[in-house]
Amino acid sequence: MSGMVPFIDLEAQRARIQAEIETAVASVLRDGRYILGPQVQELEGQLKEFSGAPEALACANGTDALMLPLLAWGIGQGDAVFVPSFTFASTAEVVPWLQASPVFVDIEPSTYNMDPDHLESAIEATLAEGRLRPAVIIAVDLFGQPANYPRLAAIAEKYGLRLISDSAQGFGCTLDDKHPVHWADAVTISFYPAKPLGCYGDGGAVLAKAKEDYTLMKSFHVHGEGAERYEYARIGMNSRLDTIQAAILLEKLKIFSDEIEARNIAALRYADGFGDLVKTPQIIDGGRSVWAQYTIEVDDRDGFRKSLADQGVPTAVYYPIPLHKQAPYAVYPVGPQGLNATENAAGRVVSLPMDGYLGGERQQRVIDAVRNALS
Repeated sequence: MSGMVPFIDLEAQRARIQAEIETAVASVLRDGRYILGPQVQELEGQLKEFSGAPEALACANGTDALMLPLLAWGIGQGDAVFVPSFTFASTAEVVPWLQASPVFVDIEPSTYNMDPDHLESAIEATLAEGRLRPAVIIAVDLFGQPANYPRLAAIAEKYGLRLISDSAQGFGCTLDDKHPVHWADAVTISFYPAKPLGCYGDGGAVLAKAKEDYTLMKSFHVHGEGAERYEYARIGMNSRLDTIQAAILLEKLKIFSDEIEARNIAALRYADGFGDLVKTPQIIDGGRSVWAQYTIEVDDRDGFRKSLADQGVPTAVYYPIPLHKQAPYAVYPVGPQGLNATENAAGRVVSLPMDGYLGGERQQRVIDAVRNALS
């Protein structure tokens, strides 16, 4: 193998199911039901079966998926929504859209997911200040592994908060063999192409426990439709998943469990290959990751990345600037004593190539490059 190693090898997956994808897309084209065709409903059923969720609603993207439960719960001005700062912007950006306030919470340095202890401190501080009403927790399954949902759910119950699992990177992850929907009121998914389960465009979904939440979200995601077409029960949005993307996702979902297994095998190879030289990812006890990213920590990140690039191995940094340090979000509250673990991780993390087809010479090149860079 010569040239640059692919960071995510989407071509290998496409080649595996090319015929099935082409047949599925052709079926949609023949049928002509491009919006809310039968494949959308079939996908929602398959997502429920896969995750054990009582309800599933496909939508246009993972950001809208976060917005929909907040709309259903009437979140608005004066509400506090507790979110990690070490995450993609979508987790927090939906909150100000509703004139609510994000409150940034620190992460556990071992897993990079929301720190339950700091979350509880942030809730207590918010209550003591009295300016905002604690309303929702949005935990993130960062890099593909589940957050500490037993503890987060207990905190949510203690304070009367709703709990969202932002599983944009983590759909398919489990904790003690249970999917996040076992604990969360809603689970949000992104089908962005680079995600472990990705379509060939934008797409998303929400999994929910309560039928009432599902009914409201279904209305909101199609312009606030009421019981009849062109009857509007509320002010809504346009967030439909198109039928072609649903058809593609149905084929990808058939091989998703195989790919999760392959990602876990690849992660073990990485740990065996250079775990003696660098901090490798730590998975929560009882957790199973889908390895959206394989993220390590290094002292000289710029030098490390240059060394790997010189050896034909690409890297990425998720996320170099925490949200609470970004200008649009710096005006919002931060939990007590600041976000030390978040800021430390942001300066050290670097992600290596990872997908469900990583192995052989391609992965060995990455392992060798990491060892060379750290030697």
